[in-house]
Amino acid sequence: MIRRLARGVYDFPTDHPVLGPLQPSTDAVAKALAGRDQTRIQPAGAYAANLLGLSDQVPAKAVFLTDGPTRTVRIGSTTIQLRQTTARNMATAGRLSGLLIQALRELGKDHITPQRREHLKRTLPAKQRQELLKDLRLAPAWMHPIIRELAEVSA
Repeated sequence: MIRRLARGVYDFPTDHPVLGPLQPSTDAVAKALAGRDQTRIQPAGAYAANLLGLSDQVPAKAVFLTDGPTRTVRIGSTTIQLRQTTARNMATAGRLSGLLIQALRELGKDHITPQRREHLKRTLPAKQRQELLKDLRLAPAWMHPIIRELAEVSA
């Protein structure tokens, strides 16, 4: 059976023995929308901060930046918003550096505490931390010291 989630969005539902049919993940729906429209997506805002574990807030609306048209899709109680953005913001789409830049932008310069920096040092894989320096020029200037600090920490 195929289930219609929204206009132009379908899935094969998975059944849980106790809970019944499960909703697809937010990422899966966003990737399906991006694949259908031949666009790229980048998690942004509180959703990006939550993915990295920098925030306990679980947003009711997942925001993704895209190089395609702006649109909003509602699936069950979850709202997925695709926001058209600049090419500079999409230059890091699909990479850890893009997710980190968007999460830090959401938190703001004054809310990057030493505890959050330590959390990132513990959770980000060492191989991917070195690649953060490649996209340093695409990050705002206030993020440069934070990204350099994360990149120079060895496993």
